[in-house]
Amino acid sequence: MNETTGAELAAKLLRGVGHQHVRAATRLLGSHRDGFWLRRFAEDQELAQMAGRPLVDSTDGIDWEALTRLMRTPGWSRSASGGQIAVLEFAVSLVGDCAVNLRQVLRTVDATEFQLLLSALREAAYGEVS
Repeated sequence: MNETTGAELAAKLLRGVGHQHVRAATRLLGSHRDGFWLRRFAEDQELAQMAGRPLVDSTDGIDWEALTRLMRTPGWSRSASGGQIAVLEFAVSLVGDCAVNLRQVLRTVDATEFQLLLSALREAAYGEVS
């Protein structure tokens, strides 16, 4: 899995997915730090245990409900940076029941992450943008 780029991982998880919010959020996670979260979801068993089930499946994609539950679990994010957490929270907010404080996100992300968030928001609102 490590030879695969984050964008390629996202594309694999999006096979057959038509919902533009899910597509935008998954692409965001694939683009951010070369798929940092997608790799963690696939490899980090502790996160899966905290969520109560696997967070990602090569056939079914990301389990957004389990991910939302994970993010409500105290201590889940101790090995992630503020920017990484902000990007993940933003992605989950596009798909599920996770509110984000935009002012906090803007304080936390760098310029590159900010551009990724804008692209994901645009895709979620208007569909895939080339």
